[in-house]
Amino acid sequence: MKSVTLSGSLRANVGKVDAKELRAKGHVPCVIYGGTEQIHFHADERAFKPVIFTPNAHIVEINLDGKVYKTVLQEAQYHRINDKLIHADFLQIVDGKPVTANIPVVLVGQSEGVKKGGKLVLKLRKLKARGLANVLPDAIELNVDKLDIGGSIAVGDINIDGVALLNAKNVSVVAVQTTRAVAAEAPGAPAKK
Repeated sequence: MKSVTLSGSLRANVGKVDAKELRAKGHVPCVIYGGTEQIHFHADERAFKPVIFTPNAHIVEINLDGKVYKTVLQEAQYHRINDKLIHADFLQIVDGKPVTANIPVVLVGQSEGVKKGGKLVLKLRKLKARGLANVLPDAIELNVDKLDIGGSIAVGDINIDGVALLNAKNVSVVAVQTTRAVAAEAPGAPAKK
């Protein structure tokens, strides 16, 4: 996985009042867990752009007063009305300990079913994966060249060395569905008048 950096400052006080004051100043309260202790910090809201608004999964190197923590973003919480980022949780990467991350799915190729008039549908945009941070990919690429109408790729069909996918194995990730145009051309379909 690629790395991005995020600079922040340790929080002196932890609580709702302090968090509200930080948000009013344009900062996001955050926590790092999974290491020896929880670390509470805050960072400028604008600094989250390369962390959250990206199609790929990243290792986030958080710089707090000169000390750098390697982490993976676990959860981002947004305000329910204005969609502003209000909190972020990071899991600290410990050498030799697997991490869980949401890895985006990227489709590669041109499906046979789409060439025949079918519709390609990406049902899961991200897959939950568990593995060592240096083994987790930035994105999971699925080649859809051989998918015909009615065909699909399920989670159980995807194999990545050193990575376990935590989604249910029978869940379809991508499929080629029949369209009305294809159904009308099918043999045995009533002719249009």
